[in-house]
Amino acid sequence: MDCRGLVRSLRGFTSLRGVRATRSALRRRWIDARGLPARGPERARVPGAVTGAEPLPGGGIVRFARSELRIRVVVGGAVFWGWDGAGPEPSYALADGVPAPDPRAELEPDKDGGWRVVSERVTVEVSRHGAVEVRTPGGVTLRRDLPPRWWEPVNGGPARWAQRTEVPADARFFGLGGRASGPRLRDGVYRLWNTDPGGSFGPDGDPLSITMPVQLVVADAGTHLVFHDNSWDGRVTLREGEEGAGSGHDRKGSCEVRMDGGPLRCWVIVGKPARVLSRWSRLTGAPAVPPSWALGAQHARWGFGSEAEVRRIVAGYQERGLPLSAVHLDIDHLAGHRVFTVDRERFPALPELADELRRAGVRLVSIIDPAVKAEQGYAVYESGRAAGAFVRDGRGREVRGEVWPGQCAYPDFTDPRVRQWWGGLYEERLRQGFAGVWHDMNEPVSFAPFGDTTLPRSVRHDLDGRGGDHREAHNVYALAMARAGYEGLRRLRPDERPFLFSRSGWAGMQRYGGTWSGDVSSSWDGLRASLSLVLGMGLCGVPYSGPDVGGFGGSPSPELYLRWFQLAAYLPLFRTHAAIGAGRREPWEFGPAVLEHARAALAERERLHPYFVTLAHLSRLTGAPYVRPLWWGSPDDRALRECGDAFVLGDALLVAPVLERGVDRRLVRLPRGRWFDTATGQGYDGPGQVLLDAPLSRVPVLARAGSVIPVRGADGLLELEVWAPAGGRRGGGLVVADAGDGWEQPEVERYTTRLVDGWVRVKRLRSEGSGPPLRRVRVRGLGAA
Repeated sequence: MDCRGLVRSLRGFTSLRGVRATRSALRRRWIDARGLPARGPERARVPGAVTGAEPLPGGGIVRFARSELRIRVVVGGAVFWGWDGAGPEPSYALADGVPAPDPRAELEPDKDGGWRVVSERVTVEVSRHGAVEVRTPGGVTLRRDLPPRWWEPVNGGPARWAQRTEVPADARFFGLGGRASGPRLRDGVYRLWNTDPGGSFGPDGDPLSITMPVQLVVADAGTHLVFHDNSWDGRVTLREGEEGAGSGHDRKGSCEVRMDGGPLRCWVIVGKPARVLSRWSRLTGAPAVPPSWALGAQHARWGFGSEAEVRRIVAGYQERGLPLSAVHLDIDHLAGHRVFTVDRERFPALPELADELRRAGVRLVSIIDPAVKAEQGYAVYESGRAAGAFVRDGRGREVRGEVWPGQCAYPDFTDPRVRQWWGGLYEERLRQGFAGVWHDMNEPVSFAPFGDTTLPRSVRHDLDGRGGDHREAHNVYALAMARAGYEGLRRLRPDERPFLFSRSGWAGMQRYGGTWSGDVSSSWDGLRASLSLVLGMGLCGVPYSGPDVGGFGGSPSPELYLRWFQLAAYLPLFRTHAAIGAGRREPWEFGPAVLEHARAALAERERLHPYFVTLAHLSRLTGAPYVRPLWWGSPDDRALRECGDAFVLGDALLVAPVLERGVDRRLVRLPRGRWFDTATGQGYDGPGQVLLDAPLSRVPVLARAGSVIPVRGADGLLELEVWAPAGGRRGGGLVVADAGDGWEQPEVERYTTRLVDGWVRVKRLRSEGSGPPLRRVRVRGLGAA
């Protein structure tokens, strides 16, 4: 929602909501002034000199004069280390506990009085003063964490800490959650505090709704992921290195992480990008597979206003022959904006509407906000109060904030009992006929004309029995809400995969669903930021995401809308959306030419639907994002590491969207191998650059030679589109047929391709049992042969 725009309008203190929001902000300050003691004087501390070590399975404990370091290499090669006794648990990021230690990894003395742990995939060296170095098996250094520093209040309280790291001069940084300025993260400071940017943001917007202390660092020496498992407020300062003109004059790159409290602990995973994301997925959980229909085109708007308007929009799609999978209802369908209600005047027969649309192949999706109006007689509030579900201050008083319904209470999703209660409320949404949900305003947001637009930092949380305050709970609040909703939907409708996506979240949120861009600006900068967010989230392990097509709060030009639509047709979540006062987002509202070009983009999305189904299931199995940076298969190609205006969809398709006004041709950088322009059939050899036509009717899309792409044929049946492999080279691909929206595990079909005497031979590798049916094959890329 347009929170920051609302906040700006409140500065005049003229509206009733403005007065309430001001009171809420003052109350937040008052609560924190009494609930959070002043830090006072601090004393700095470093580990000091090494004093000894204790071997343990997979590693051990290295003791220093003023701290200790626990190191463990787990099965699969991931490395954990934690200072001051910090272990890998408790953690909101880890899915199934801590993997078993690698029995072959041992702690042993190193030269110069330090220690090291050697394993099959990584070597960790600890200096005698506490520097931690991660090396490849060949001895090449990937990162060197300098001895950390703590600042501890003399009168007690959480210690702040800082950790500075050196990386190779050629290393490039990616990740840190949803960052609009990426996907490559330039020099600068990035905050780790989930924040509603409000109404309109572009590449300069930071922080946004999803921040994660997850970095992917790519260098010639290798790729590694580092995750600082700490949900407190923090900042990451990045500085890229420089390679000097002569040997030995390189300036290393650096990263400094500073946290306001919490444990100093991290995980490091090394290897090729595919392996790194696979191992990350095993640690934090396999991505949820959306229902098949959620991989189609979806339409949303804040301001549908009535059942009649919903029917009009759906009829507009149908009359023009445009495919549509879902319609999303925003807060205007709720009674007084109260969650888990329906405005009976505007939507008198919502279940009947949902049933009517479902018969036409269109699902309804409902918005769900976490804030519950604090109103006597309101069933959700009364039941939550009876269950002790809402967060309280240090004196035990219910804490409230100002949101769309007015004064609201906030469930404590870090309490298992509250998650159980909240998940049960989704039964009302299912009774209304909704097939999925989207979580909004869950940073969480409390309107304020000044200060932080969230809960007081001193608010108490259960934190799954450990107890703590909002400083630790804030960044995992939306993650815990997603868990509550996902588990509730699984209990209520066990035979269907839930469809849930969330504006905010944290590491591990892919277990429960995906995300979207939030309130991106209706501008060319907003369009570019949309691609950055999807790529960045994928590299943090969240593969299902997409932007608000056209931007959230403005009125895009026909050209901007069309280019956004064409980009989104190749992204996992394909959804138009807009604010209540923004311009229309239906394709026919932008003139007949835009309508026809949008129709072509929709038709191609429908044709590629089996490919998206395949990518969704492979993401669950491997952790690989659907949308990948160009360097995914060639991380040693420095030119590709610099490229952020194109992407690879799966292994087979390279998509080069148009991100600037007035462009009808664009340069496309190719990874190594042979690529075919899918519009012309022309072949090109990478690595290198090619100049391709990009008329308003389409964006450049290239297919990798030898690839096998499952597509929907003209008769609706699955067929294989095979692009001819280069001479003397083999190709292939994986296909996962749609097994419905339940929990049945579909079979993965494996194919190989090769060129023999001018013929393309496609072979399906033998599978157990009867196997899938024979597939119809269409070969492209042979030219006149």
